[in-house]
Amino acid sequence: MVETACPDSSAPETGRYDDEGDDVALGADRTGGFPAAYHAVGTSSFTEFLNMAAPDLLPGRRPLPPGEHAEIAPHATTIVALSCSDGVVMAGDRRATMGNLIASRDIEKVHEADPYSLIGIAGTAGIGIELIRLFQVELEHYEKIEGAQLSLDGKANRLATMIRGNLGAAMQGLVAIPLFAGYDLDAKDPSKVGRIFSFDVAGGCYEENGGYDSIGSGSLFAKSALKKRYRPGLGVADAVKLAVESLYDAADDDTATGGPDVIRKIFPVVMTVTAEGTHRLPDEETGAIAEAVIAARNENIGG
Repeated sequence: MVETACPDSSAPETGRYDDEGDDVALGADRTGGFPAAYHAVGTSSFTEFLNMAAPDLLPGRRPLPPGEHAEIAPHATTIVALSCSDGVVMAGDRRATMGNLIASRDIEKVHEADPYSLIGIAGTAGIGIELIRLFQVELEHYEKIEGAQLSLDGKANRLATMIRGNLGAAMQGLVAIPLFAGYDLDAKDPSKVGRIFSFDVAGGCYEENGGYDSIGSGSLFAKSALKKRYRPGLGVADAVKLAVESLYDAADDDTATGGPDVIRKIFPVVMTVTAEGTHRLPDEETGAIAEAVIAARNENIGG
């Protein structure tokens, strides 16, 4: 009886085999090693590494058929951000739309980017959520490689580069634009620790010095509300209430923006970033603020 050799189960699997028994690597070379990109000198940018190792995984590098695709993808709106005495408040409604339909009632568009910054997204929901996740990995990768956090300006510039990489898809209607804000640990002026950055589809990065900003289809109405009520030096509690009020005004005039849903208990996502780091308000607290706003409007309908 002829014994056949069994493969060593402890040896790492380098790929699959074709009909002739040759090794067909899945991301590995025929010697069982990693692709060349994994042996290159380390880069502090995870996006640059991904561009070398697996460019097809980047949102803007996927091939798309010709034509417009905006109507077939859920869209997310509206995000507001405003600086306050202790940092920044960012809030977003929970609705995603697809044409004239509500695609989701409880999507979350505001997230922590790292312990001292926040990111909110408007536009194509799938692209936007993927961009947020990639940006989170980008910042974590930099900190692990360099042993230090990026500056707030550095974070904004990295995000701008990632947006620019999605320009091809954006030109076909799959646009995703973020709003970025953070607590500047290097700020010399205590009154300017909270900073807000907006972007355009080509990756242009602009710091908002007016103290507030908004993106998405309801941004016109949200910014109009903020313009009348915002005052520099607001405390965190007042800034949170103002953010919820501005989203309420946006939902009042924009069908793509979802207002507080007291029946389903779906309320805006509200987050703050201060010297203590980021914090998401519990739904119960946000709900109480939203219901107080609704009660105040009942006393002054249309005001």
